[in-house]
Amino acid sequence: MDVTRALNSVRRRADREERAYAGTEERPLKGYVALMGAYGAAVAGLVTAARVTRRPVPRLSPFDVVLLGGATHWVAHTLAKDPVTSPLRAPFARYEGTSGPAELMEEVRGSGARHAIGELLTCPFCLGLWVTTGFGAGYVFAPALTRFAVGSLAALTGADLLQLCRGRLQADGG
Repeated sequence: MDVTRALNSVRRRADREERAYAGTEERPLKGYVALMGAYGAAVAGLVTAARVTRRPVPRLSPFDVVLLGGATHWVAHTLAKDPVTSPLRAPFARYEGTSGPAELMEEVRGSGARHAIGELLTCPFCLGLWVTTGFGAGYVFAPALTRFAVGSLAALTGADLLQLCRGRLQADGG
């Protein structure tokens, strides 16, 4: 009974803090806490699995970091903005139009955890942490395959950049 009373007190206090923080805006703090908890649990699970299997933590060269940055950018941006991945975001966002070449503009919908997940899925910056953590796990558990995937995706990032530059030059009459 005391545990239930304590949990209810914590819940009421969290609700008050959420209302005080958000004002009239939708700021689903409990949803954010749940996402942070899921991320933390995933990282803890990966660290535990690496220790149990005695996997070494690889050293990343500066070249690896550049490739990892390009690959993370491409995957996070594709998940958050690409028309082909819109079915993944559809339960959490509403289509509003296009915002660039092969890029959608979407409004997050819902409330609570649904809204928090929508913000994560429509934000390439937010997804970047999750994506690069996945690649980091790949470097530990499947380094050769991960290096191949990261290199390929970084090359795709470069190709996308060249396509955008070419389009800009053509539009400018160059």
